[in-house]
Amino acid sequence: MTNSTINSTIFGKAYEYACILAISNLLHSVRPFEIIKNKSLEIAELRFNEIPETEREEMLKSATAGIKAIMDMEPCITEDGTDLLTISLQADDVAKTGDIRDVIIIRRSINWEIGISVKHNHAALKHSRLSPLIDFGKVWFNIPCSKTYFEDIKPTFDYLLKLKNNKELWENIKDKDKIIYVPILNAFIKEFKNLYEQNKNYVVSKIIKYLLGSNDNDYYKLIHYNNHITRVQPFNINGQLNKTSNTNKPKTTFSKISLPTKILDLSFKTNSLTTIHLTMDNGWAISFRIHNASKLVETSLKFDIQLLGQPANLFYLDVKW
Repeated sequence: MTNSTINSTIFGKAYEYACILAISNLLHSVRPFEIIKNKSLEIAELRFNEIPETEREEMLKSATAGIKAIMDMEPCITEDGTDLLTISLQADDVAKTGDIRDVIIIRRSINWEIGISVKHNHAALKHSRLSPLIDFGKVWFNIPCSKTYFEDIKPTFDYLLKLKNNKELWENIKDKDKIIYVPILNAFIKEFKNLYEQNKNYVVSKIIKYLLGSNDNDYYKLIHYNNHITRVQPFNINGQLNKTSNTNKPKTTFSKISLPTKILDLSFKTNSLTTIHLTMDNGWAISFRIHNASKLVETSLKFDIQLLGQPANLFYLDVKW
């Protein structure tokens, strides 16, 4: 793990705690609430206290701006009542199930819940991996990859295994784009199209839910940027967000997201050996950049997945602070 990755992890956890503090500060005179004590909260608080005071102040301002905006979209949070609202941080391994929400806010008395995915200076959707042991079709779509796919990727990963056993560094591999990334991406493209042909409607709807980390749970993405901007972006696929409370309507409203219905293209980005673009209808476009995630060679590769294009009704709000 590189120093930049370590710093990113520390700041990410610290920002999660800043969000908990912001919710607490904004609600303390408004309604009863409880912050659930768990290991995730303990780690986030530790990371928050590790960073410089100036960074903590910036994070708290950023989180407060973002949480205020979410409260304008979710009146059930601040609705005056005697029932208890609970706030918690999820464990990291929950994300392996497809649920990428970090902060969970619940009012059990009205069977109401929202989640917030907290990001610090990046808006990546997922960091999925490919390896000889990972069946991405099963994980992403619940449709197993073919035997041919694993046969196609085997020579490249066998080569990586030899390099790993020799404790080779990635930086010492000449032409790794051509000899490693391109064959793996070609196999991925071929198998992705194969899975799509098996069940087009299902795969198209499932890919968005998987990559957005939604599955059955809609959520807000709250992103801190160093330019004094906090972005709040609701991913309202199932229509669970932006509900009217018993006493108030949302001050800020938005609609459900229009999902894609078909794949238009999946191919390499122009003049790139490491990135492929998935283009779908209704304005959806997604970038998959493959890369190594460590200095030493491993027998797995990582995707950095970014949203390139989105439907017109995928709402977001940039809040200055």
